[in-house]
Amino acid sequence: MSSGTRKGWAPARFPADDVAVQRLREWLQTSEGGLDAVGLDLSGADLSHGDFSESWFTDSNLRNASLAHAELYRSDAQGADLSGADLTAASLVRVNLDDAKLRHATLDRANLVKASLYGVDAFGVSCRGTQFMGSSLLQVDFRSADLRDSVFDQNSFQVIVDQNTQLAGASGSVLGPVVLVDEGTSRELSGPKLQEWIRTRGGSIQVTTGGR
Repeated sequence: MSSGTRKGWAPARFPADDVAVQRLREWLQTSEGGLDAVGLDLSGADLSHGDFSESWFTDSNLRNASLAHAELYRSDAQGADLSGADLTAASLVRVNLDDAKLRHATLDRANLVKASLYGVDAFGVSCRGTQFMGSSLLQVDFRSADLRDSVFDQNSFQVIVDQNTQLAGASGSVLGPVVLVDEGTSRELSGPKLQEWIRTRGGSIQVTTGGR
C-alpha cells in the first residue's frame, strides 16, 4: 500500500480543517477499522469512492462534502450535518442517520436498506431511484423532496410531505401515516387516503395497515 493511501484510495480533496486532515491522514496509514470522525469538520471534502464501513461521523460537519459511491455500511452519522452533500449511489446499509440534516443533499440511487432515519431534516433532498427497503423513516421532513423512482418495502413512513414532494415512479409498500403540509395547514393521511394521494403524485406505493 502506497504512503498516505488506504487500500489504494485517498481523498480527492481533503477538508480545510487541520484537525480533520490530520485524523484522515492517520486513518489512511492504518490497514483496518473505521474512521473516527466524531464532531469533525469535513465540510467540502471529496471522500467519494472511499470505504468508511463501521465509521463514526456522529455530530460531524459534512456540509457540501462528496461521499458519492462511498461505502458506509453500519456507520453512525447520528446528528451529522450532510446539508448539500453528494451521496449519489452511496451504500448506507444499516447506517444510523437519526437527527441528521440532509437538506438539499443528493442521495440518488443510494442504498439505505435497513437504515435508521428518525427526526431527519431532509427538506429538498434528492432521492431518485433510492432504495429504502426495511428502513425506518420516522418524523422525516420530506417537504420539497424528490423521491421519484425510489423503492420501499413496508417501511415505517411517518414523514412530513407537501405538494412539492415528488413521488412519480416510486414503488413498493409503506406504513403511514404521513403529515401533509399545505398552505400553512397540516393534516394526517393514512390508509386509502394516503394511497390515493400517492397515486395522484404518480407513485405506485401500496399503503399497508399492519406488519409483514
